[in-house]
Amino acid sequence: MMDIKQLKYFCTIAEEKQITKAARRLHMAQPPLSQQLKSLETELGVMLFERNGRTMELTQAGTLLLKKAERILQEMDEIRHEVKESDKGLRGKLAIGTVKSCFSYLPERIRDFRASYPAVSFLLRDGDSYQIGELVKNRDVELGIVRLPLEMREFDHIQLPDEEYVGVFHRDLAPPDMNETLQMASFEGVPLLLLHRVSGAGQYEMILEECRKHNFEPTVLCECPDVTMLLSLVSKGVGATIVPRSTLLSFQSPELAVFDIEDAEVRAKSALIWLKQRHLSKQARRFTEEFKDM
Repeated sequence: MMDIKQLKYFCTIAEEKQITKAARRLHMAQPPLSQQLKSLETELGVMLFERNGRTMELTQAGTLLLKKAERILQEMDEIRHEVKESDKGLRGKLAIGTVKSCFSYLPERIRDFRASYPAVSFLLRDGDSYQIGELVKNRDVELGIVRLPLEMREFDHIQLPDEEYVGVFHRDLAPPDMNETLQMASFEGVPLLLLHRVSGAGQYEMILEECRKHNFEPTVLCECPDVTMLLSLVSKGVGATIVPRSTLLSFQSPELAVFDIEDAEVRAKSALIWLKQRHLSKQARRFTEEFKDM
């Protein structure tokens, strides 16, 4: 009968692409490992690898089994962690992914969390919303903070407060006679530097649509998924941008002039996400509580 040990052996061979290397990594002799692979192929009635000289390549059946086996082994690890931590205090490492335009949600919460649970450390990853979603799906991080819209079928989430967009100009290139506010029409003809995801629709499309609602086609000079890069370009006088207000908490420069947009209907929406039907570590579950009742 196929068991967890055989699946681990199979995954190791798939990663190393050689029986010899896999046996060395598993600290076992080569013949028993070869026998375990043969037994697994016999039970399943398929060839899992094609032998190409000294290299072993997965067959179509092997590729399917690898995907399933990795998920099973990951779930076994999660079960072990869940049982081990059931009678322990909070400790370990919490991996969180965030888009840079949402980073302002994290510093104070991490500070306060560490004050209560000093045995917990953090691993932070960044990317656009699509990339953060993929990190959560691939279990590279437990929690993600993303800008919406995002396909949410695979995620549970906590909706975070909406916020307004603001216009950001170089202080010497701001519209004349403006104090603290402007209108969307002020962006007509202005070179715009806009956030744009690696994949999927998001803030970029929302801003374009908002411009068109005000009867002009925006002049987009640059698209980029990294808001700090856009704000750096604005601070050098390359153009202007439209970003969520909280973005400015993580990037401040005396060269920037920030304006409320009086007649913009679009709002920036964001969420804390995690994978459905996945065991969350005790520290992840407790950290999500920091975002409730916002």
